[in-house]
Amino acid sequence: MTTVQDSVGEADALADFTALWQTWHQDKDAALAHEHGFLAVTGLYWLDVTPRRHPGAPGTWSADGDRVTVELDEGETLVVDGATVRGRHTFDALPERGDVRAVWNDAVIEIARRGGHDVLRPRHPDHPLRTAFQGTPAFAPHPRWAVTGSYTPFAEPRPTTVGAAVEGLRHVYDAPGRVRFRLDGQDLELTVFNGRAPGSLLALFTDATSGVTTYAANRALHIDAPDADGGVVLDFNRATNLPCAYTDFATCPLPPAENRLPVAIEAGEQIPFERTRDER
Repeated sequence: MTTVQDSVGEADALADFTALWQTWHQDKDAALAHEHGFLAVTGLYWLDVTPRRHPGAPGTWSADGDRVTVELDEGETLVVDGATVRGRHTFDALPERGDVRAVWNDAVIEIARRGGHDVLRPRHPDHPLRTAFQGTPAFAPHPRWAVTGSYTPFAEPRPTTVGAAVEGLRHVYDAPGRVRFRLDGQDLELTVFNGRAPGSLLALFTDATSGVTTYAANRALHIDAPDADGGVVLDFNRATNLPCAYTDFATCPLPPAENRLPVAIEAGEQIPFERTRDER
């Protein structure tokens, strides 16, 4: 029999769970809407050997081999690593998924390498996508969507090629293993990549809500490092959109084919308001 005391305890636990989630979600949206965050990006420009000017950035830009060069006109300057540069400047070679950011007045000019290509992305604080941002819609959090699983490492990391939000682009990630878990009576698994924190994992996935209530292309789930026995917690309440859910100026990876889950995960972030407005 469930007592009143039990019900109060469950309500308090849910309130605490929800409060922690709300803090996390507000912090995530605040980073997205930072003055030079992804919502400030005004364009995505692919660089090649032909010098070109691009909207929202000073100078003419080109890429030859693995280095990017900018030719600044008289009176134009950039601040790179704290130093003011004028005229011709060649940036150090960038690793795949690396980037460097140069300051131009109140803007930041991002130079990045994605899928073996060099790209330029100006980031302007007054970009309407950023200034009109109202936060990301999400399902109400609930502990039932925080499920336990087990991590099994591969004998060797497996290079895994996935598509991208940009047609024709490919990303290659080393997958260290897979995570198995059970949800709604089904045994499921996800191929995972390395996360940002040492030992942590990242799963890119779609599910039966994708394209209905959640963004069609992908969602991301960050997983804390497994315990000594390989145990992990998959808190789908914290399934997030990638930048491509908000802007066409992103090169986000798509999930591996095996990460298309057959269940409806009604947890985590939903289709951004920015995309629903686009569809009307």
